[in-house]
Amino acid sequence: MKYLLFLIFAFLLLLNAPIQSQSVLTNDHREKARQLIELAMESDLAWDRLTYMADTYGPRFPGTENLERSIDWIVETMEEDGFDRIWTQPVMVPNWKRNEESATLLSPRKKDLPMLGLGGSVGTPGEGIAAEVIVVKNFEELKQKSDQVAGKIVLFNAEFTSYGRTVQYRTNGAIEAAKHGAVASLIRSVTPYSMQTPHTGVMYYDDEVKKIPHAAITIEDAMLIQRLYDRGETIEVHLEMNAETLPDAESRNIIAEIEGTDFPDEIIVLGGHIDSWDVGEGVMDDGGGSIAAWEAVRLMNELGIKPKRTIRVVLWTSEEVGIQGGNEYHRWVKEEERSLDNHVLAMESDAGVFDPIGFGFSGSDKAYNILSEIGIMLQSIESGKVSKGGGGADIGPLMRDGVPGMGLVVDGSRYFWYHHTAADTMDKLDKEDFNECVATMAVFAYAVADLEERLPR
Repeated sequence: MKYLLFLIFAFLLLLNAPIQSQSVLTNDHREKARQLIELAMESDLAWDRLTYMADTYGPRFPGTENLERSIDWIVETMEEDGFDRIWTQPVMVPNWKRNEESATLLSPRKKDLPMLGLGGSVGTPGEGIAAEVIVVKNFEELKQKSDQVAGKIVLFNAEFTSYGRTVQYRTNGAIEAAKHGAVASLIRSVTPYSMQTPHTGVMYYDDEVKKIPHAAITIEDAMLIQRLYDRGETIEVHLEMNAETLPDAESRNIIAEIEGTDFPDEIIVLGGHIDSWDVGEGVMDDGGGSIAAWEAVRLMNELGIKPKRTIRVVLWTSEEVGIQGGNEYHRWVKEEERSLDNHVLAMESDAGVFDPIGFGFSGSDKAYNILSEIGIMLQSIESGKVSKGGGGADIGPLMRDGVPGMGLVVDGSRYFWYHHTAADTMDKLDKEDFNECVATMAVFAYAVADLEERLPR
């Protein structure tokens, strides 16, 4: 009797057990994923292209010949890769020039301060600005010392906690300092680590508030000035910046695609931003991400892989100074191509091409489950983990209109050491890590493009 009851209980459990969903992947998907990983890890082509671009064109700042010459080279080189279609998309971009600049501690002792003006800053008067420095750690302390600020240079000595929290002093510091009468503002560079390396980046003004020069100094010098300030020393700095903003210039997004065999109007888009800051070589941010996305699709051409849906590579221009490339692509997709609803998935790599972990994904739970299954095919290089929440600046406009988005997640422990500095150079990257990034992007893009059913929103 007990055995009969056990059988009945077991049968009832089976009836109520959830049905195991059928895999969306076929053996052919798994075999092609294996081929993509193997070829990505064996090939030196993309690494050599990234190295060539960095060595030949250097920094690729919006409004410069370096950026436009690098775009010309990419388009010419893509012609060798078997894409079905390649074109560029005109984009008007800001045209800010750094020019000569310097910062010098005058008292209590003289010391040259490594510095970088922040992108979009106004310049100083011709003779520069020499003024006493007041040090604050946050905007609240600035308000508390408001009656001491007029006619002085404000230094925001904000310790790095996270990029999202600390970057506010770079983007909005000049506005807040000027509200209290400051003649210029400085920030401690937005980084957790420094070897006397200042970090640049974009900053903003409010048209209702006087525009004052805004620049970054190093962690080391910000801490020095803080110590002097805490001891009651009178600190004076001479700041000279010859920055200027010229009329907008024309740049270009680069677009290349392989057409889908069954659903050519359905599009998987992946890419990075091809522009960089005007210091360093922009290989980590974001030449590496751009060329990794390009290579991910080139590998499909080399292997003769023809997915069901169209895969489109976009190398966006002018992300660093306002996401003009991403916004123009979104406008074109929505208003001219009218394919926003047919953008199945948007993928971006803009966090460095260090050791990849997987992707952060923003979209439906059903899509998340499918992508997690795809990620299993990357177990051999341990880069297939899919986490909830992710995207990127250039695909942000698409995502806000409902397109599912995902951003490559890498070991970012050193990313902000070099971010927006002269130290963003090839020696910071590892070829094997870079090739794993290529493989990770290739497998996800291919698999989503070749699913029998479209990735659900």
